[in-house]
Amino acid sequence: MRKAKIFFNNTTLAGLFIENDEKYSYVFEYDPSYIGPPISLTMPISQKIYKFNKFPPFFDGILPEGPQLEALLRLAKLDRTDYFGQLITVGKDLVGAFSAIEEQI
Repeated sequence: MRKAKIFFNNTTLAGLFIENDEKYSYVFEYDPSYIGPPISLTMPISQKIYKFNKFPPFFDGILPEGPQLEALLRLAKLDRTDYFGQLITVGKDLVGAFSAIEEQI
């Protein structure tokens, strides 16, 4: 199991993103005290917990592509299908207002 804290503007904890031990099983849960914007229009704050059988489209959409992805895979020695690993490796420098920081278990 791997976890990442998701922050808004690098300071406000928006929630926790979890990759369960079962491959391709993901959960995002908003922090109860979070009052900022939703992390995605498809993930409104009114619903606190989101479960996915595969890597969620919102997080997939903020990962590097093209030459940046190739460089990331090579430098970090990540598997191309390790989307969670990619997210936490570049988590402080994601596109948009959100960041992802690995939570040590």
